[in-house]
Amino acid sequence: MVVGVCELEFHLPMVRNLKHKRMFVSRIKGRLTSRFNVAVAEVEFQDLWQRVGLAVASVSSDRRVLEALFEKVVQEAEGHEGQLLRCEVVYQ
Repeated sequence: MVVGVCELEFHLPMVRNLKHKRMFVSRIKGRLTSRFNVAVAEVEFQDLWQRVGLAVASVSSDRRVLEALFEKVVQEAEGHEGQLLRCEVVYQ
């Protein structure tokens, strides 16, 4: 069994208040969860309006499956209005 976690960090220059940030977070979490059947949580920068830190997690019997999955997740994340600053994947 392989557990994978992909950490994504976004900069949201267009966000002017916490309400807009929450809308962005809700939209991207819903999209990733429904499209890729992964768990998504906001794990960093809760106190900053224009930064978002998300963790995307999944489990598989094969690491290659997770690598392909996280590639698709990153591509999807890049397509959103925020600017993807960092992507780091860890396997256990």
